[in-house]
Amino acid sequence: MRAVVIEQFGLRPEVRDLPAPAAPPGGAVLDVEATGLCRSDHHAFAGHDSDVTLPHVPGHELVGRVAALGDDVRTVRVGDRVTTPFVEGCGRCRWCREGASQICPDQTQPGFTHDGSWAEQVAIRAADHNLVPVGEDLPAEAVVTLGCRFATAYRALTARAGLRAGEAVVVIGCGGVGLSAVMIAASLGARPIAVDVDPGALDLARAHGAEVVVDSRGLDSAATAAAILDAAGERPTVSVEALGREETTDAALLALSPLGRHVQIGLYSAPPRLAMPRVISEELTVLGSHGMAAEDYPGLLALVREGSLRPQDLVTRTLDLEQACDALVELGRRTRPGVGVIRP
Repeated sequence: MRAVVIEQFGLRPEVRDLPAPAAPPGGAVLDVEATGLCRSDHHAFAGHDSDVTLPHVPGHELVGRVAALGDDVRTVRVGDRVTTPFVEGCGRCRWCREGASQICPDQTQPGFTHDGSWAEQVAIRAADHNLVPVGEDLPAEAVVTLGCRFATAYRALTARAGLRAGEAVVVIGCGGVGLSAVMIAASLGARPIAVDVDPGALDLARAHGAEVVVDSRGLDSAATAAAILDAAGERPTVSVEALGREETTDAALLALSPLGRHVQIGLYSAPPRLAMPRVISEELTVLGSHGMAAEDYPGLLALVREGSLRPQDLVTRTLDLEQACDALVELGRRTRPGVGVIRP
């Protein structure tokens, strides 16, 4: 099969011919229909993730069709069209049994713990537990980002923050996962406030549900929080940070109303020092969000099927495997607005 292969961290990957993967026990091999270009893929490429060993195939967001099954797979059949969360639980531990596979201590992640989906085929562990049937009616562009960006944002807003219709929610960072959060908040009847330094990203946020946008170029944490209050006319009750930066998380905490709920999605490159005195004095709630278990997908898929949530509208470019190699390098220099999809 053809696949994008990282031979050395930080150097442009190449498209190679590799042996096709074998289905692991209890697992499956998928023919990849489409796969996402996500900033997390750049972290693997740059050597920021200790789970990644070289040579390595990136890619963790996908939609595909089951091509082969390992032993003892019961609920999935060859030919099924499926997606999968990027955090794949073992299916056996306490956390998986309780529906919290996203924190499984024995989790695997395609594109990180093993070769991923920037390829014609990808192997998936614990197929019965991790594969999500998506049927034939949805276009690939509507499904591919459900594996990471939309699933993470959906769980952050619903299961973690408990976002309610009518609430104001500020989303800081309008890359793929931030724009996903804006769209999901709007589909749930909330009032999204989008914050970014890129006018193109803010234009996309406004086009896809943000009631208010804030350009935070040149602003520190306190000034960003003040700009949010000034633009929205109120303090939001929920905040989402989707960048992984100390100053933007501080801005979110400073902007929140008393008793507000903050959800941290962005991953930090170094441990942050945060505005914890306000967390104490205003009794804020700080929550983490790391993916979503396969069993929680029906609610997200229902929004997509009814048309109130259209992930496909964020897709701004489609790439082949060769173009994906250049796009991965480019992510270290800049992030383009919208979502890139790779068609192997």
